[in-house]
Amino acid sequence: MNSFPWLTLFVVLPISSGLLIFFLPHKGNKIIRLYTLFFCILELLLMTYAFSYYFQLDDPLIQLPEDFKWILFFDFHWRFGIDGLSVGPIFLTGFITTLATLAAWPVTRNSRLFHFMMLAMYSGQIGFFSSQDLLLFFIMWELELIPIYLLLAMWGGKKRLYSATKFILYTAGSSIFLLMGAFGIALYGSNEPTFHFETLANQPYPMALEILFYIGFFISFAVKSPIIPLHTWLSDTHGEAHYSTCMLLAGILLKMGAYGLVRINMELLPHAHSLFSPWFVLVGSMQIIYAAPTSFGQRNLKKRIAHSSVSHMGFILLGISSITDLGLNGAILQIISHGFIGAGLFFLAGTNYDRTQLLYLDEMGGMGIPMPKIFTLFSILSLASLALPGMSGFFSELIVFFGIITAKKYLFLSKILICFVIAVGMLLTPLYLLSMVRQMFYGYKLFNAKNASCFDSGPRELFVSLSILLPVITIGIYPDFVLSLSVDKVETIISMYFYN
Repeated sequence: MNSFPWLTLFVVLPISSGLLIFFLPHKGNKIIRLYTLFFCILELLLMTYAFSYYFQLDDPLIQLPEDFKWILFFDFHWRFGIDGLSVGPIFLTGFITTLATLAAWPVTRNSRLFHFMMLAMYSGQIGFFSSQDLLLFFIMWELELIPIYLLLAMWGGKKRLYSATKFILYTAGSSIFLLMGAFGIALYGSNEPTFHFETLANQPYPMALEILFYIGFFISFAVKSPIIPLHTWLSDTHGEAHYSTCMLLAGILLKMGAYGLVRINMELLPHAHSLFSPWFVLVGSMQIIYAAPTSFGQRNLKKRIAHSSVSHMGFILLGISSITDLGLNGAILQIISHGFIGAGLFFLAGTNYDRTQLLYLDEMGGMGIPMPKIFTLFSILSLASLALPGMSGFFSELIVFFGIITAKKYLFLSKILICFVIAVGMLLTPLYLLSMVRQMFYGYKLFNAKNASCFDSGPRELFVSLSILLPVITIGIYPDFVLSLSVDKVETIISMYFYN
């Protein structure tokens, strides 16, 4: 047994070290960048050490538990713990945040505040994925909003204030449903309110009340994921944000919504989830197809990449709604896979903008010859996004596909129709991704552009790109690298909540 509060350390270290940034020299941009990068790497190394030594893969129960009374009057606890469901997203957070910090190297304006926001987000994300208390879960969920808002409003593009306002209205508005649901569940059937996940998971609810709670939580997580029709903030936010912020948005922030659906909706409210899952299979199928025509309509490169995230979320929703071991494992694998692929595509889109100052696809063309490294890396990650065999996206989508086929809940004819819709969506996906690559890298437009100064990927950019590409290929060749983390926890969720 380990008594050291590792998870508290992982939550407190980034934000506390971020506060010390303001005592560093005002014009020491290089010092600030190195300082932030040092603590990101330190946190990642400490997580690797702690989880390697103290996390047991074959134990589906909560590990590294911490429980301290925080507010005595309200019986509010500082309660953390991890299991197979949370350890993957925690590692993803550490990895992507470290690379996003390295990607933000060109940022020099208000450098101290920028890097403090990056570290504050780091703390909030680790706290969110390791929370075992519903109110603490909500606080960590909210901790994301202010850093993202400021990163958008201060370091975004021309329409940054519009995008930041739209983001905060959508996410803060949806958070009200999360807070109401948290208090409703905590206060029901108990003389003293409890927010402890383990206690709440064993608490029965009247069906009508469980449905009400489920809808509230679903709205909150659907906005963050995003799920249609609550996705319209996504393209504006990605289109205006600095590409290091886009890496955090696509790599981690969107995954918080999917994680919440599994952790809260599936684990705490199983009967309502079983009731709503056929409808969400329909929504997930529509979402996969919906991404194709809407992506084609996006001239902005980053907005087109953002719309591809809507399609990937469709597969995650299908896996969660299949109520099978295969489907849920596939959804978790897709969360990790798209975290890497999405972050990589946004990083390369940003490095392309640094060189050409072009955002619109119809203004691009001919970049393959002057920038062969960026062309190669962008093409590989685009192929990974469309689920090319040998890449991480292939196995995650395949496992979800088999999860739907083997689902006992659905009739044979309905499974055939669902699989047909998924297949159509998978055929449409290469059209908008490969057309994006064609518009960017083929043709002759850029050769005639004025002030076009093109130089290929430098050592820093090559390192970030290859660091993202390596796990994409590793998971594609050996998916058990991720599945071994979650398989026992998934089995417990399915057997305990649906088949007893």
